[in-house]
Amino acid sequence: MTSADQPFTHLDSTGQARMVDVTEKVPTVRSATAAGFVRCGPRVIAALRDGSTPKGDVLAVARIAGIQGAKKTADLLPLAHVIGVHGASVDLIVEDDGVSISATVRTADRTGVEMEAFTAVSVAALAVVDMVKGLDKSVVIENVRLLEKTGGKSGAWHRA
Repeated sequence: MTSADQPFTHLDSTGQARMVDVTEKVPTVRSATAAGFVRCGPRVIAALRDGSTPKGDVLAVARIAGIQGAKKTADLLPLAHVIGVHGASVDLIVEDDGVSISATVRTADRTGVEMEAFTAVSVAALAVVDMVKGLDKSVVIENVRLLEKTGGKSGAWHRA
């Protein structure tokens, strides 16, 4: 069976899951940016803005958690490749109805960093929830999405 006959790259010719072999690919510079949102009530927003959250600096903890998440992606996703995360930034902005999160991950490797960017945003969002759940158990993680990616065979992609 050729790769044209088997459109799913993570399945072998018998339909079994496999890790795609990227050994022969040449490392190139790649990046991905993802975003998400943690919807919070007014009490949480006020505590975030005045620094009175009981567990400490929510945004600092979430930023570090997101970076750590990007580096641990291959440990969490069984078919993800172990790649070098050569740069990772996680930005959090307190808005009137929640916390906006964006993460950009960069590498010079054989495969992209989209999953690392997704993981960075998701783990940062989970850290926000963990840090504020004592104030408001109704917080919601929403709209985790890829914004853009660069590099690799498929080139650049930007969300419209």
